[in-house]
Amino acid sequence: MKQEIQNIRNEAIAQITRAKSAEELENLRISYLGRSGKVSQLTKRLSELSDQDKQEAGRLLNETKNIIHKTLSEQKNLLQDAVRDWFDPTIPGEKAKIGSLHLITQAINEISEIFTGIGFTRVRYPEVEWDWYSFGSLNFAKDHPARDDWETYWIDVPDHKKFGPMLLTPHTSSGQLREMERVKTPPIRMLNIAKCYRRQSDVAHTPMFHQFEGLVIDKDINISNLKGTLDYFSKRYFGPKRVTRLRPHHFPFTEPSFEVDIICDICLGKGCKLCKEGWLELAGAGMVHPTVLSNGGIDPKIYSGFAFGTGIERVLMMKTGLKIPDLRILYSTDLRYLKQF
Repeated sequence: MKQEIQNIRNEAIAQITRAKSAEELENLRISYLGRSGKVSQLTKRLSELSDQDKQEAGRLLNETKNIIHKTLSEQKNLLQDAVRDWFDPTIPGEKAKIGSLHLITQAINEISEIFTGIGFTRVRYPEVEWDWYSFGSLNFAKDHPARDDWETYWIDVPDHKKFGPMLLTPHTSSGQLREMERVKTPPIRMLNIAKCYRRQSDVAHTPMFHQFEGLVIDKDINISNLKGTLDYFSKRYFGPKRVTRLRPHHFPFTEPSFEVDIICDICLGKGCKLCKEGWLELAGAGMVHPTVLSNGGIDPKIYSGFAFGTGIERVLMMKTGLKIPDLRILYSTDLRYLKQF
């Protein structure tokens, strides 16, 4: 039996030192030291030996058990050290990167909060629109330059019998008539925010951009209500130090009409690549034209209203402190830029 014990010990050591996984080591432990293992089988045969041989064989079996246990432990540690060569479980894990809302989305949320705080209702109307809602109902002449192929994206589908050709809406003003049709009877306090499309691209224009449109219709609405609303927005969004001005203008869907300018935040009125003369056009505004009210089913003899509209990107560029010199930067995919916000 002495030779059998020696053979099992040598065999176990050889197999354990060649093991490549913890699972393989566990199988070897059971094979040699388990209840039905090879060492246990030899232990059961001790009763067949003489007292002198039994004592010697018992001592060898205990040594073999200890050596197998020790070899198993050492090989297990070696395997763990090999794992640590490429992975150290003591190193703190990397936290998942947390994103943030895009700068334009942040602007939309801030603008919405400002206007809903004074009673406006946020709406959104189709980006794929009909000529009637975008131009016809808003008093645009059939030969108006805005209807040119080089200004508006027209869609190659059959014309609607009532509403005319299909197009990608060039402005949120198309929502004015849809809001009148939806509400039917004033008062109306609409804030329409949506994507718009025009064939323009430079430091102050992109082919796709966002606009917000305000529309208020009720009895006894006048230009002072419009002026007060625009002043309130300017002070809330740009801060009390930014200066605005009004310029007489013409829009087909408002009468009287004017444009709202704000002093450039890049050059503070000195003139630069972006603004040219120190001022940037911020919004178009005016009192809703009686014809537009009639087209929306509202009696202009009873009700009056005002409307204003401007680009989200435009007001964002003029926000104090941002100093964005090119509107196209807002659509950059460079994370070094985007993660600042």
